Amino acid sequence: EVQLVESGGGLVQAGGSLRLSCAASGFTFDDYAIGWFRQAPGKEREGVSSISSSDGRTSYADSVKGRFTISSDNAKNTVYLQMNSLKPEDTAVYYCAAVRFDGSSWYYLWEYDYWGQGTQVTVSS
Repeated sequence: EVQLVESGGGLVQAGGSLRLSCAASGFTFDDYAIGWFRQAPGKEREGVSSISSSDGRTSYADSVKGRFTISSDNAKNTVYLQMNSLKPEDTAVYYCAAVRFDGSSWYYLWEYDYWGQGTQVTVSS
């Protein structure tokens, strides 16, 4: 059974930090890229960051560059999203997703094969 399980969300004040985790199972982790997406109330789901386990390349949305860092622990089949300098506009449900890696640096939402259930991140002012 393919599973992606997010954790680490919560309530923080503006300027604070959170680290999200995405634990993967049921597929060959090294053959996939993992992406983080988020969806705020009333808005479309948007890409945040992605990482390829095979070559280590990362990508970030302009809105989070310099504040968020994605990393992967292949031994644990887990991807992390370290979120620093959080802003109220970062408030959203954060999802991780997996797509079979083909060498691309960025994948669109519709390309992802598997999705987690999401974890809520709320940033207060």
